[in-house]
Amino acid sequence: MAKELQVLNALDVAKTQWYHFTAIIIAGMGFFTDAYDLFCISLVTKLLGRIYYRVEGAEKPGTLPPNVSAAVNGVAFCGTLSGQLFFGWLGDKMGRKKVYGMTLMLMVICSIASGLSFGDDPKAVMSTLCFFRFWLGFGIGGDYPLSATIMSEYANKKTRGAFIAAVFAMQGFGIMAGGIFAIIISSAFKARFDAPPYEVSAIDSTVPQADYVWRIILMVGALPAAMTYYWRMKMPETARYTALVAKNAKQAASDMSKVLQVDLEAEEQKVEQLAQEKSNKFGLQNLFQKDIFSAIGWIPPAKTMNAIEEVFRIARAQTLIALCSTVPGYWFTVAFIDRIGRFAIQLMGFFFMTVFMFALAIPYDHWTHKDNRIGFVVMYSLTFFFANFGPNATTFVVPAEIFPARLRSTCHGISAAAGKLGAIVGAFGFLYLAQNQDKAKADAGYPAGIGVKNSLIVLGVVNFFGIVFTFLVPESNGKSLEEMSGENEPDEVVEQSSHNRTIFMCIAYAYLQSSISSNQMDMSFIFFRAFDFLPWDRVDCALRKRSVNEFRNRAPISWTSISNFDEDTLG
Repeated sequence: MAKELQVLNALDVAKTQWYHFTAIIIAGMGFFTDAYDLFCISLVTKLLGRIYYRVEGAEKPGTLPPNVSAAVNGVAFCGTLSGQLFFGWLGDKMGRKKVYGMTLMLMVICSIASGLSFGDDPKAVMSTLCFFRFWLGFGIGGDYPLSATIMSEYANKKTRGAFIAAVFAMQGFGIMAGGIFAIIISSAFKARFDAPPYEVSAIDSTVPQADYVWRIILMVGALPAAMTYYWRMKMPETARYTALVAKNAKQAASDMSKVLQVDLEAEEQKVEQLAQEKSNKFGLQNLFQKDIFSAIGWIPPAKTMNAIEEVFRIARAQTLIALCSTVPGYWFTVAFIDRIGRFAIQLMGFFFMTVFMFALAIPYDHWTHKDNRIGFVVMYSLTFFFANFGPNATTFVVPAEIFPARLRSTCHGISAAAGKLGAIVGAFGFLYLAQNQDKAKADAGYPAGIGVKNSLIVLGVVNFFGIVFTFLVPESNGKSLEEMSGENEPDEVVEQSSHNRTIFMCIAYAYLQSSISSNQMDMSFIFFRAFDFLPWDRVDCALRKRSVNEFRNRAPISWTSISNFDEDTLG
């Protein structure tokens, strides 16, 4: 039985030590980098539009066409989904440590390459940018299942939830770091290359040096990943993979003896016996929040600013929202997840998200009045707070705890990929769903939809089903990984139940990941469909999932562009 292995018991009962915090920092820096790389694109999309899609004589600055905006902002998330599935599977086949290094190097190379997207022709620049950001997302996707799995297998059972959640919470700091760095760069360029607003001089408002700003912001994402690579390679393979999957008890005991600084018996005979017994068992918001600040006047209309000033204001706004909303939600989870449990936090999060959705939907006409917008902003913010202090975090933590060692990374990857799929559906599908029911009033190129009010009701229903699915997931608080996965049950019980339980839990968490991601995307879209926060010109709208994961995330998360708004488009 797995529970008879001394090395695993030692990990479960170990006191919180320095190696726990080292693992959090090493894995967490990966998520810091993931968040920076995924969300920094939101800081520069308007700048890209000004540089490469300026229209001579236009009243307002150039913007990315809808299809280009969707590609630039969404391609990384498509890559992330693919990477979560591939590297999750590979982590169970080759080991967590080996694959961990691969994902990081891919992120470093593609971050640099994204900033070096060549050419001055818009089509060439956008094509190469999308190509490299897809592979950047592919590497980021691998970080989700591997970081969660490694942290869960290193942690003790008493504080395991807080440790995994702390890794995930580094996303908030990554988002904030992206905003801070963009503020620094844009301030420096603005001081050195001052320019008039667009309405004063359309050509002079975008200085040639502005092309360096977006490239530098994207390329700097390689630095934290490169700095972390050495330490990742020094981490030993997790004992659970080495002992339970690779069947090398001697190496597992040796590795963990150094980590725990205690003498551990190799127990090779027990591992061989375990392998024989079990041999036949086992064969899916932040990007969008710059427009919130436009609503309350913190970001003025684009034509009143020059290109670099716009980057500065967007970066400042997103840094504030990360500091005041995203980060607190994550760290509330870290503080309480091992006290009140995963189940309670997830249930509470879905419950309040459902309440707020219906509270926004039922009296929808009330919220469309200008005087009531602050109330809408508050309720919207609380929805995202309870997403982070709720299912956004727990759907990253729990999949790392409830699956058996040989399938843990794969199943977490499937769960995380479902979150990204939900984000993509929420971002792109909702563009059609929330269109006005009168086709004549829908945005150009879109068919009639069901309207914003009905869309909010749909989101409330999705959240309600999240509550229902939460009751199907076991509480893992205070239990060992082997106890949760059934790896220390009697053989006849394991033979009958473990395989079915693994499949069922994977499906359940796939839905939960998908629902929370799609809700975050859709809420962001609805928020800005509902009110004329900026003049109804072509508004770049950012739609967020995270990750997940990121949800994982948050992780989850996608962008799109909405064009040709006017007052008739309101639902």
